[in-house]
Amino acid sequence: MRMNGAQAVLESLKIENVDLVFGYPGGAVLDLYDAVYKAKFPHVLSRHEQGAVHAADGYARATGKVGVCFATSGPGATNLITGIATANMDSIPLVCFTGQVGNPYIGKDSFQEADIVGITTPITKHNYLVKKVSELPRVIKEAFFIARTGRPGPVVIDIAKDVFTAELDFKYPKQVQLRGYSGDFTGDKKQIDTVVKALKKAKRPLFFIGGGVTLADQTELLRKIVAATGIPVVSSLMGLGCIPALQDGFLGMVGMHGSYAANMAVQKCDLLIGIGVRFDDRVTGKIEAFASKAKIAHFEVDKAEINKNVYAHYPVIGDLRWSLPIFAKEIQAVSASCRERISGWVDQVLDMNKKYPFSYTVNKDYIMPQELIDTVSGLVDENTIVVTDVGQHQMWAAQFFNSRNPRQFLTSGGLGTMGYGLPAALGAKLGQPEKKVVLFTGDGSVMMNCQEMATAADNGIDVKIVLLHNHVLGMVSQWQRMFYGKRYSHTLLSNRTDFVKLAEAMGLSACRIEKPKELKARLKKALASKGPMLIDVMLPANENVFPMVAPGAQLDNMVLGGTEE
Repeated sequence: MRMNGAQAVLESLKIENVDLVFGYPGGAVLDLYDAVYKAKFPHVLSRHEQGAVHAADGYARATGKVGVCFATSGPGATNLITGIATANMDSIPLVCFTGQVGNPYIGKDSFQEADIVGITTPITKHNYLVKKVSELPRVIKEAFFIARTGRPGPVVIDIAKDVFTAELDFKYPKQVQLRGYSGDFTGDKKQIDTVVKALKKAKRPLFFIGGGVTLADQTELLRKIVAATGIPVVSSLMGLGCIPALQDGFLGMVGMHGSYAANMAVQKCDLLIGIGVRFDDRVTGKIEAFASKAKIAHFEVDKAEINKNVYAHYPVIGDLRWSLPIFAKEIQAVSASCRERISGWVDQVLDMNKKYPFSYTVNKDYIMPQELIDTVSGLVDENTIVVTDVGQHQMWAAQFFNSRNPRQFLTSGGLGTMGYGLPAALGAKLGQPEKKVVLFTGDGSVMMNCQEMATAADNGIDVKIVLLHNHVLGMVSQWQRMFYGKRYSHTLLSNRTDFVKLAEAMGLSACRIEKPKELKARLKKALASKGPMLIDVMLPANENVFPMVAPGAQLDNMVLGGTEE
């Protein structure tokens, strides 16, 4: 089939079952966008390239598919950088197409030229510069294969402008042949046997689950393993939803703002079984004191993560789709004896969880941020997707929103990207249109990509934006309050920005809630409304996120609560 390079890109996307692209046009991709116009290819125009890549990320997290975005050369491509790095840190599969100046102009500091391959090399799983049209089908096939297999991640395809107009006889490859990368992540079964042997002896075992469980779609099997063994579970931020928040035996999130029971369980267990986790510094605190009484098993697809932060006594290297079914089968014979042997340990951690739950004090004069999250959690159904930005509201959402299922708590974990939430929520809604999508954001974060409210309005994307409005950069000001003598250097926000008017100016419905007595009723009405809406909720400025483990401290050195004036 004879076609030009632009048409070949779209034809390749169809074969890869891509049903939606996010993007922003520009000079280097005009021929690609002309092909989009002629083919009526499904495309959502963001209001900023960063909005496009975050939307593709949210789409990918919510659906499990590869997210796709387009951007032009130079500043268009560089505007994707934060979103690419965000996806890379959280192992989200993306394919990002960028335009490049024409072949004769590459390397000459031409107008709107940037070395996007060089720039993105440290923050992608792989990237390409395509200078010949004949390479397009192979490169695109490889890019999707790389993005979705093994440990997922973003791939960038930078395409010279004249490649879009050059012609080829299009034939899409059926197979991928890459030197050094087969996509087969089958490991050594003996490593699983070793973990099972350790489990047979353990008296205080603990599962530590992360985002890898969701990415591998192994939640249901994990739940069966937990039910069979009765082993308690803690989660990273990225693992929330894999085990229902209110299920007995689930102790909540571990780490800097984790629950008391989760952190104490890690410190007291004798076998910690990490599944799809990175042992991030926000989880471990002081590395040498982390789980010091335990042997550590680590189920992980990426060999580079083994022993990177925490030493694994029992590594299991391989895709969870390979390792967990074998593990589940092997522990069937010992599950009954395991439940009996660890019953005292289970009682101990459940008692801790009951004594020290996430809690807050209701204030009759002010709406408390925890109360807001808790109220929303009680008003929405189990199919609701929650998206957050980054900061205090993110941690309150992790603590007080009762996540029930995977792919329904979407947040920037590793990079901690303010401005992620709004465009990611739009992508999630477009990927899962039958589900309600609620965004929790702050008056700091929302401003970083507030232009995407126009995208929501113009496309009728029904996302409810719950704005925790406290007039401060919440998490940074909390650190200044606790560790910098209350010297609030550039973290106090004025009250001059009227977010209701801003939302309405961009075409959204909006309301403001200020009194505790009206919170539930007005939230219920707003959440049930049709179309995109901003709900501006006024909150006190001095509330801290607790519990908290100070940076670099041991997990058992927790500050449990208190509000500082």
